[in-house]
Amino acid sequence: MHQEVVNNLESIQGALLRMNRSIQSEGTFGIMKNNRWYKRIVRKGMEQVRLEIFLVSIGHNLYKYHNKRLRLKKAA
Repeated sequence: MHQEVVNNLESIQGALLRMNRSIQSEGTFGIMKNNRWYKRIVRKGMEQVRLEIFLVSIGHNLYKYHNKRLRLKKAA
């Protein structure tokens, strides 16, 4: 089973999937961690952790939406 996993990861398809995954998620988490100073989850329990990540994600999306509206207003 271990050899099958290694073969899948080393295949061309596995390399493409790994590359695509890193492109999709790392940018957003990097922005949250470095630009928004969000370093660690402070709540305990699965429901509270979900709530905290949900709130941080909403804040990130609202920030992006606000900046997009400002850019469109300046361009008009």
